[in-house]
Formats: sequence, C-alpha cells, structure tokens
Amino acid sequence: MNKLRSVFNSRGYWAGLALIGVAALAVALYYQYGVGDEPCQVCIHARLWVVAVVLTGAVMCLLPLNRGTQLIANLVVLTSGAGLGERAWYLYQLENGIGNGSCQFQLGMPDWFAVDQWFPWLFEVRNLCSFTPEMLLGLSMAESLMLFAIGLCLTVTTALFMPQQPHQSGPPAS
Repeated sequence: MNKLRSVFNSRGYWAGLALIGVAALAVALYYQYGVGDEPCQVCIHARLWVVAVVLTGAVMCLLPLNRGTQLIANLVVLTSGAGLGERAWYLYQLENGIGNGSCQFQLGMPDWFAVDQWFPWLFEVRNLCSFTPEMLLGLSMAESLMLFAIGLCLTVTTALFMPQQPHQSGPPAS
C-alpha cells in the first residue's frame, strides 16, 4: 500500500500518464499516416481528450505536488477519461449501427479554439464516421479506446482515494 501511495504521489505517476497519452496519440497518427485510416470528427474529439491527459501530466511534472494540485489534476484526468470513454462509446455505436447519431466533416469547435487550423496534422477531420480499424486482439479502435478510457478512469480513481499520509501504527505522540 505504501509503494502504491508513493507512486501516485510522485512525478513519475504524472510523467507516466503523459507518456501513455503520447503513446496513444502516436498509435492514432500511425493509423492515420502509416495505414491511411483518416480520422473522423469523433476520433478528433477523442484525440483532444487524450491531449488533455498529456498536458495535465506534463504540467504536473512542473508544479509542486501537494494535495490541492494533485486533486485538481486527477479530476481533470478523470474528466478527460470519461470524455474519451463517451466519445469511444458513441463511435462504437455508430460503427455497429446501434446509435442514433452521426458526425460531421468539420470539427465543430468555436473560432477561438480552432485547433484543426492550428495543428491540422493532428486535429483536422478528414473522414466521416464509419468503421474503425482493427487493432490488437481483433478489437476495433473504438473498443480499444473504451478499454483505454476505463483503465485510465480506474487508475485515477484509485489515485483519488489513496490516502495521502501513511497511518501511524503506534499511539499518538504527546
């Protein structure tokens, strides 16, 4: 328990979250540029949630690690994981014909947040939503993203409920 607590209260935890997010983005870019599967609007929304995890992890590597900063950052990552899970579930429903939605050929962000124009190589919508490519173990990308989001949320929830200070085993000091 002490080892786990020390991991969640370290810069290594935050660096790990950032690196896992970078790896997820690298996989997305491999499928886009290496395999040729262009991203849809919902896929770009998922990328934005992953970028939020990366940025939060990177910022936490620089900020003082105290209860307040860690609480806020863990809540941001938990929200990002939930948002990623929602987008993955929506995409899964679309590709399996069980949802009642669609997607557009534009990202749909306001002008002041035009990430698709600032970083088109990462955030430009280039396809309509349809089937996602098959990944490891025969899972679709939407299914893989759902598992990734669940794992992220479980990890962060564990970090949120991990006690900050070890409990003293002896009588209180006088």
